[in-house]
Amino acid sequence: MSTVMASEDSEDARSSGNTEQANQGRLWGMDQRIDQPLGAEADIVESMYRNQAVSLTTVLRLAYQSLGVVYGDLGTSPLYVFKSTFANVGVSNKSDIIGALSLIIYTLTIIPLIKYVLIVLRANDNGEGGSFALYSILCRYCNISSLPNQHPSDVELTTYLVDNVNRKTWMQRKLENSITAQKVLLAIVIFGTCMVIGDGILTPSISVLSAVVGIKAASSNLDTNLVTVISCLILVILFSLQRFGTDRISFLFAPIFLTWFLSLALIGCYNIIKWEKSIFLALNPLEIVYFFRRNGRQGWEHLGGIVLCMTGTEAMFADLGHFSFRSIQIAFTSLVYPCLILTYLGQSAYLVEHMEHVNDPFYASLPRRIYWPIFVLATISAMIASQAIITATFSIVKQSAALGCFPRVKVVHTSNNIVGQVYIPEINWILMVLCLSVTAGFRDTDEIGNAYGIAVVMVMIVTTLLMTLVIVIIWRKHFLLALLFLIVFASIEGVYISAVLFKTTQGGWVPLVIAAVFGTVMYTWHYGTSKRYEYEMQHKVSVGWLLGLGPSLGLVRVPGIGLMYTDLAHGVPPLFSHFITNLPAIHSTVVFVCVKYLPVNTVPQAERFLVRRIGTRAYSMYRCAARYGYKDIHKKDDDFEQLLIRSLIKFVEIESKRETSDLESMAASWTPEEQQSVASLPAMPTESSNRLNLLRLLRLHGLMGEGNSIDEGCCTEYPVSDINLATTSTYQEGSIQTQSVNGTSSDSQDEVAFLNSCKESGVVYILGNNVVKARKDASLFKKVVINYIYTFLRRISRDSHVVLNIPHECLLHVGMVYYV
Repeated sequence: MSTVMASEDSEDARSSGNTEQANQGRLWGMDQRIDQPLGAEADIVESMYRNQAVSLTTVLRLAYQSLGVVYGDLGTSPLYVFKSTFANVGVSNKSDIIGALSLIIYTLTIIPLIKYVLIVLRANDNGEGGSFALYSILCRYCNISSLPNQHPSDVELTTYLVDNVNRKTWMQRKLENSITAQKVLLAIVIFGTCMVIGDGILTPSISVLSAVVGIKAASSNLDTNLVTVISCLILVILFSLQRFGTDRISFLFAPIFLTWFLSLALIGCYNIIKWEKSIFLALNPLEIVYFFRRNGRQGWEHLGGIVLCMTGTEAMFADLGHFSFRSIQIAFTSLVYPCLILTYLGQSAYLVEHMEHVNDPFYASLPRRIYWPIFVLATISAMIASQAIITATFSIVKQSAALGCFPRVKVVHTSNNIVGQVYIPEINWILMVLCLSVTAGFRDTDEIGNAYGIAVVMVMIVTTLLMTLVIVIIWRKHFLLALLFLIVFASIEGVYISAVLFKTTQGGWVPLVIAAVFGTVMYTWHYGTSKRYEYEMQHKVSVGWLLGLGPSLGLVRVPGIGLMYTDLAHGVPPLFSHFITNLPAIHSTVVFVCVKYLPVNTVPQAERFLVRRIGTRAYSMYRCAARYGYKDIHKKDDDFEQLLIRSLIKFVEIESKRETSDLESMAASWTPEEQQSVASLPAMPTESSNRLNLLRLLRLHGLMGEGNSIDEGCCTEYPVSDINLATTSTYQEGSIQTQSVNGTSSDSQDEVAFLNSCKESGVVYILGNNVVKARKDASLFKKVVINYIYTFLRRISRDSHVVLNIPHECLLHVGMVYYV
């Protein structure tokens, strides 16, 4: 192996003046013919997703369920927005209340309604939302995927959904040609993901703490320590419920929030009618200008409280995979948005007449008869309001892990109908521990609120930047329209972020620290994974050299099937040469399995496997790519082994039928003289239907020119569309015979029988147990990242065989050290 690698390294260093094949040598040229990357899939199916219809009943049911998950945070914000806005300063001018109300109304209208519900939700990836979903779409259109082992054939998936547009925009070309721009884009996506995780830590803390503080206000017997203890107990219960899944939790919480939103609307109408109708002046946007003119810098600081009115907005997009685009639109526009506007109008109407109650306007504005029922309902709603961001965190971590930017974690599907509803135990308990730490550490909603505001607005800015690229590159809209989108929304969010960053020392540092920690984890995992793949690419073994050993490979071929897992889409991994060097035996059938995660949300099972033969039938070696989207997981009930072997058998059958079809077409075009010449050739001893051997004989006798290419020992995949052949031609005993057949050739039948016998002898999964280390001449930074951080992350993350659900009794680990 070392000789081969030395030859390849020296050839790579030669001058590029001559052709690539001449530079690389005969062995390299043959290797390129016999080990081409996996091509078109061996099975083609109709589109499953482009025209998928969802019934109105399902959409309405999902809209109802979304109330219990998606809108909890938005729905409970009226409990503390006015309190946080005028905290510690009070209000002495009713015009300031009108101005603050005008800011709340237009913030809710511009950001949640216009930006997210009407625009951003449309940029979903086959129903999946979040920053990584936007990044996934951009990767498909711009060829900027950070994932290794990608291939052009992947775009033929029915879920890829890329329009065939030949003309590329200038922004698309810029992204594809600039490595720096691609790294910056990935860093922005990782930062946005970290902020969502930070939001998932802070939201439960502030929601539960606000509810318990409300109980304290109603009962003077609770001190601060007891409030903290009760809050922590509620948080433990909340996170313990997550294992039951989004479907059950949403049905449990949806009636509560439906009652809550209707109560908000009715209470708002009551206060508007009873107290003050002049609050409708807030509908005039000029009131915002008057507000800042009167208050100056203090008015700018008030934005740190007003920003809380749109908390939970990003969860609508991130939770999209748990529900649907239409269901979230219907729920927000028909119920959530009107109820929120009415409740803020009602609180403002009350505050205009009772400015001294600015620290608790919601409860103070309640009619006495319904105070306690609404108090109980508000407390329960606040306790479970954080469900939206918790489920969003599960979704976005699942996406980032599948796209190679997060350590391997256990992903549990909690619904048989909605594939996007997932639960991640490790993330759940990490969130719980961090929530408990934040709650016990701050014990106050004001500082947590400052931290909360930073996390919320940072995520929104990331979404705005990604959406600007989507508008130009994917939607193909004019650049000025994308610029308008960026200017309008980024300017509003920029003003809010400047206000909340002002409170960095007052608790705002928390999400920044969280982002730094999780960002380091995600970047290190992505960097280490990329370096490991580069090592395998640089040290892969030539297939030409391998086939030169003969069908037995110079080894003892024992009965059975060996599935050797590798990250390489083509080439023989160094793991294989290391294995046969230490143990000169291999299974009678070898399949190199490459598990590929593509920048799509899902890969239909019928398109899961991509199969290719290595060498001729005598070698009994195959390459198989198992392709998954970021929403797919390896479930225990998926019989991976059976599906893979079934795909191999289908490949053999389709290959044989296409070969006979080619022979029939070839025979039909021959002249009588050519047919007579072929009839005089000696019979082929083994593979009578093999097109390759026939072409060799034709060339030998001068019936085919040397310019015709022959793949030496290579067989590509064939589509299933042409397999119903009425007749086939076979070459037998020196003559061309045309006969009707219904099945496959005898050679393929023998090969299928051989595969089945190998399967009965046993299937062994061969995985690399690799240790990744930095080279001795590497920089100190690289040594720290690879030798310590990345190694630690690999140790605490789930093993590959656990993620892939490989039976432990059939597992064989091969140890290697990768110096990167």
